[in-house]
This record gives sequence, C-alpha cells and structure tokens, in this order.
Amino acid sequence: MTKRPIIIDTDPGIDDAVAIAIALFSEDLDIKCISTVSGNVGLDKTTFNALRLLKFFGKENIPVAAGASQPLLRPIVDASEIHGKTGMEGFDFEDPDMSLLRKESSIELMKQILLDSNEPVTLMPIGPLTNIALLLLTYPEVKPKIKEIVMMGGSTGRGNCGVMSEFNFHADPEAARIVFKSGLKLTMAPLDVGVRALISKEVSEEIRMMNKTGNMFYELFSRYRGSSFETGLRMYDSYAIAYILEPSIFETVNAFVDIETKGEYTSGCSVIDLKGYLKQESNATVLLGADPEKFEQWFLKSVKKCC
Repeated sequence: MTKRPIIIDTDPGIDDAVAIAIALFSEDLDIKCISTVSGNVGLDKTTFNALRLLKFFGKENIPVAAGASQPLLRPIVDASEIHGKTGMEGFDFEDPDMSLLRKESSIELMKQILLDSNEPVTLMPIGPLTNIALLLLTYPEVKPKIKEIVMMGGSTGRGNCGVMSEFNFHADPEAARIVFKSGLKLTMAPLDVGVRALISKEVSEEIRMMNKTGNMFYELFSRYRGSSFETGLRMYDSYAIAYILEPSIFETVNAFVDIETKGEYTSGCSVIDLKGYLKQESNATVLLGADPEKFEQWFLKSVKKCC
C-alpha cells in the first residue's frame, strides 16, 4: 500500500510531541520533513525539541528544518506557562545531534519537497501558521502539489489565549487569515474538540506502562498545565493526526471560516459561519465533535505502535 506523504509543521510543545510520535509510527504515513516554527516556545527551543524527539524515537533520518522565528506582523507570544520554559518540561531527553538540522529554511525545504513529489502532499500544521503562510506567499506554484492542509487551531466558541482566540491563531492571526484565503482544501481541528474527546486517568495509567513512548508521554503530561490527569487530558494536536488517519471518529461540517485581525478584543478569533449568515461559500471542513470512546481506543492503539 502506498503511504500518504505528509509534512508536519510544529512548535513542540508537549501535545505536539504526542501527535508527532503517532505520525512517525503510523504505517500509513510517509513523513517527508518536520518544519519548526516559533510558538509554544521560541524557534531555537522548538527546533531543539523536534530533534530531541526524533533522537528519542530513533527517527533521525527524517529531515528537520527551522522556519519563522516570529509572527508575520505581531510581537512574539508564547505558551511557556503551559509547556514549561523548554517547551517539553518533565522528561530527561538526550541532547540531539544539531548537525542534522538542515541548513536551508523550512520554507525552502517544504517548497522543494512539494515540487519534487510525484503525488500531492498533506500539510499538518499544529502550531502557528506563519511558515505555511510564508510558503504560500513566496512559492504559490506549490499549491497544486498540496493535497490538503489539516491544522489544529481556532475555536467555534471561546478561546484559551484571548477571550475569543485559540493560541495558534492568536499568535499569528495574519498568517492564519492567509491560509484560509488560499483556496486550498482545509480541515480545522478546533479547541472545542478537546472538550469532547479526553484521555481518562485510567487510560493514562495504561499508556504509562505500555512502552517507553507511553512513559515519556505520562511524564510530560505530569508537568503540562493545559489539562490534568484528574479531569482528563485534552490531546489537542492529536486530533489533527487522528482526522488524517481515522476521520470516522469525528463529526464535521463544511463552513466559511475567516480570522479576525483588527478587533480590539477579538484579534485571532476564528469566525466560523455555521449558519450561513455571511453568505460566503464554505472554505474549510471544521471538526465539531468526536466520539470519545472511538478516539480513546484509536489513541491507545496508536501509542502501542510506538517504540
């Protein structure tokens, strides 16, 4: 069976680490590269973390390249209060071989991978969309080589960074708006899905004993301040990879989505027109919910495949 080519654009990040692991060990995916972006922590740390993860998983053959160190127009914001100063507090990773970092920027690497690919490639951004916006603006010729963009970001309701904004879109709303105006096939896994598909305390304990990856996840989430074992873990970035691999888990809707960039209090808000008030054609598939039991079983099965 032909594997689906995919590029992961990420800002690791504790929940990013989980999504990356599942993608790396999926027999259905061919990871073409990992592109890093400033987000949960600064670019130097997210890049270091990506390389640390690949060393831990024994996947150092996958190219890693660093992308944007700041948003397109805004001051840098981060989420170190959630993920810790390094972005992956709580587990003692070995230092990676920094010589493996590609010399070119991730925008250049993604462009070359896309143009050289014999089939369209899926992009999975699970951090701010700065790199993806820069890629589309700088090299619009890559668009026919993009199968779809499946992203974690946005919210159908309230936010987790601003009053109405989820962190990834809040960090670079202009970049998010460029992506939603791109005309490409888009799927959005918003913040809300995490409320409906949790990993229970009991399953967390099972994962802890499963393998070295499961133990690493448990240790990281022991320090994660975005959710807790007692209330259930919200695996935000894993919803994007879950949709790619097992879309039947989710309830979806096609809708028009735009990103607020000028609101005094609502900058970064994802405006999702679920009822057609704006009379605009839909430009994205939005995940509205997930079957909790199916997601938890899929998650367990996926972690078992890891090292």
